[in-house]
Amino acid sequence: MIVYGNTLSPFVRKTLAFGAEKGLDVELVAAGMGGGPPEFKQASPFGKMPGFKDGDFLISDSTAIITYMEAIKPDPNLIPTDPRSRARAIWFEEYADTIVGACVGKIFFNRVVAPRFLGRDGDLAAADEAQAVEFPKLVDYLETAIPASGFLVEDRITLADIAVASPFANLTHAGCPIDAKSHPKAAAYVAAILARPSYATIIAAEKKLFAAA
Repeated sequence: MIVYGNTLSPFVRKTLAFGAEKGLDVELVAAGMGGGPPEFKQASPFGKMPGFKDGDFLISDSTAIITYMEAIKPDPNLIPTDPRSRARAIWFEEYADTIVGACVGKIFFNRVVAPRFLGRDGDLAAADEAQAVEFPKLVDYLETAIPASGFLVEDRITLADIAVASPFANLTHAGCPIDAKSHPKAAAYVAAILARPSYATIIAAEKKLFAAA
């Protein structure tokens, strides 16, 4: 299996972590930002990360890829089968991808992607406003949503946790970490999920990249 993209994309990072938690052998091939092999463009006709290839099967979008991974290797089960639990897992993925993702788009893009990868100034005012206005609401919700078990659904690792942790890594890279004093549960939760083996190597490599900048 091949995932095309870059781990600085929260969607690529999420997909790789999901595959690792499933015990799948997944290779990362660099792609995106206008680059990548022909197979990436075939898998992702609009150039969005991640793209995916398994044999002659090509597809894009992290949710589509994760759904495929879950179907071909049902164990360990990471998308709950109980109707209510499944709905909650999908909700948390939506919260991560769309709601937190919108904040990531303003903060991480303008502070990191634009100046570092596109060679132009980002809209720092938009990033600062998102951190001041949007970010607190996101962590306020997460602080109240985390059960005592430390897992969002069924008291075990699921897609919900894998999806939610990923965009918060981007926010930390962009100078917008969760404040452990004001939101201790949320900060500890994200740190614990990102410390899992499925994420730890990815996050360590990203930290080295930013430390070298």
